Amino acid sequence: MALRVVDIAQEIKKQIEAFEAPIEAVDIGTVIEVGDGVARVRGLSGVMASELVEFPEGLYGMALNLEKDNVGVILLGDYSHIEEGDIVRSTGRIISVPVGEELLGRVVNALGQPIDGKGPIRTDKYRPIERIAPNVVTRLPVDTPVQTGIKAIDSMIPIGRGQRELIIGDRQTGKTAIAIDTIINQKGGDLYCIYVAIGQKMAQVARVVATLEKYGAMEHTIVVVASASDPAAMQYIAPYAGCAMGEEFMESGKDALIIYDDLTKHAWAYRQISLILRRPPGREAYPGDIFYLHSRLLERAARLAPEYGGGSLTALPIIETQLGDITTYIPTNVISITDGQIYLEPELFNAGIRPAINVGLSVSRVGGHAQIKAMRKVAGKLRLELAQFRELAAFVQFASELDPATRAMIERGQRLQEILKQPQYEPMPVEHQVMIIFAGTQGYLDDVPIPKIRQWEEAFHKWMDANHPEIGRRIAETKDLDEETEKALREAIEEFKKAVVI
Repeated sequence: MALRVVDIAQEIKKQIEAFEAPIEAVDIGTVIEVGDGVARVRGLSGVMASELVEFPEGLYGMALNLEKDNVGVILLGDYSHIEEGDIVRSTGRIISVPVGEELLGRVVNALGQPIDGKGPIRTDKYRPIERIAPNVVTRLPVDTPVQTGIKAIDSMIPIGRGQRELIIGDRQTGKTAIAIDTIINQKGGDLYCIYVAIGQKMAQVARVVATLEKYGAMEHTIVVVASASDPAAMQYIAPYAGCAMGEEFMESGKDALIIYDDLTKHAWAYRQISLILRRPPGREAYPGDIFYLHSRLLERAARLAPEYGGGSLTALPIIETQLGDITTYIPTNVISITDGQIYLEPELFNAGIRPAINVGLSVSRVGGHAQIKAMRKVAGKLRLELAQFRELAAFVQFASELDPATRAMIERGQRLQEILKQPQYEPMPVEHQVMIIFAGTQGYLDDVPIPKIRQWEEAFHKWMDANHPEIGRRIAETKDLDEETEKALREAIEEFKKAVVI
């Protein structure tokens, strides 16, 4: 037995003597200053821009400022335990996030880590959060609609797959509501959605997630959260992380929609980081590259040619204005980058016109290319008649003194305005939109009292679904309103008016 112990001891001794630790070169540095979510590190001579660096206790940071004698690192988490003199290691990895269909239905932070308590995300695919946008050669023109389910948008400010359409307005005017309704409307469709919440309260984010779950929309949605309580660094990288997730779908030949809610707070977070890193401030104390901050993000939305993946990424950035002023720095920057804007007005919102879209200031630079033929046919007249109504709206109070033609135009405009009102979380199928707008622009509502328009519309859709479902089905399948369908629709509306009294 003693001999056996000696043998084992000698074997262990032999193995210890033969052991060779692998030699690994690690770029390390030391913290020289830390505070306000930023650390300055001496050393790290081989560090790359946007590289992840590791601090004690598993905290990560991102190298943002590469200066002559130190590196400015933004800290991605709680940094209260970091002190001067701590060792920092480079990882050799550019900051990247997990991507793929495994993230659908999940709520993640800006690093792609789950925060919904549903366990780990099992994916082995990662993408760097920053990348160069697709060039002109790889893109196709925008010609396929993103149906938002909101009548005012689908008819007059259409959004196409691969477009960037800005939603802009004061706080509490319904910007997020439009985005959420658009996500809900994709249920059962082929469009994946990514909702990026930047600088919002966690209670607000929880409400959005609960709403999406209630309407069955979380199945096709990823929610990326960098809340108001997260460090500015996390708020800064969140939209790029969401965009990387969307690009994975786009380059796999699928269609994705990403909502940045909102880029005003994103710009504030970047301004905060830049000032702490002592970058020179410019207009409104923003750094000189604030335009590039958003242009390099929004240019990544595209519709790709089939040989380059064939998918699309549609971006709906949200910008919050102060007192309706769209001429300030960040709004004008983002307006110049995007392909149109949906402008929401507090006066309309307070007057009960919801969604509170100012049709005069809102525009889509893609226009009718992003509409189905049926919608294009009925929407042209709608826009024209609403424009005439807006010009005459000031004379509404003198209606009794107006000539019959002007009075008729005002009456028609009021009814069309009523048609475009829509409750929250009730997106409408495109065939229903076409039918009600057709009824309004062709004068079938002219004899319906304005307070009863909503009731008339609800009854009309129910009656059409019950008695003439083939008309809606034909519009949905052919995406056109041909002579035969139009004739059948006219007859059905007349039949409804005789059969149902509102």
